[in-house]
Amino acid sequence: LLLALQVRLVMKAHSFIRENVPRVLSSVKDKSGTLHIPRISQYLYFLFAPTLIYRDNYPRNPTIRWGYVATKFAQVLGSLFYAYYIFVRLCIPQFRNSSQETFNLRGLVLCIFNSILPGVLILFLVFFAFLHCWLNAFAEMLRFADRMFYK
Repeated sequence: LLLALQVRLVMKAHSFIRENVPRVLSSVKDKSGTLHIPRISQYLYFLFAPTLIYRDNYPRNPTIRWGYVATKFAQVLGSLFYAYYIFVRLCIPQFRNSSQETFNLRGLVLCIFNSILPGVLILFLVFFAFLHCWLNAFAEMLRFADRMFYK
């Protein structure tokens, strides 16, 4: 989780620098006197907005739909509980039984193959919970109007 957060922050910092350094260098080169530097509020909004492309202004919705936000957070919570249920009912019993027996390669391979389907289901739930529900909830709270997460 910490590594994913650090990668996200490095990608956002790269985008911020890539968009602003050419503007600063061109204004210094032209000696126009006006230097457009982004405000701290613009950078903070970019840090929390669900995008990796820095712009000074983003399309914004006029209002926040709090019912939609609550629905998305409820879906995140439901996904976490469902992933926990899948893990406890389908994955843990496989490995609990194998820990009581002597080690053999056949038993290990069977445990792994019996855990593949629950693992894929958990990956789908994580995709749905984070990339769909979590990002849409924060996009709604920030009134971020460009919701093309999948493109």
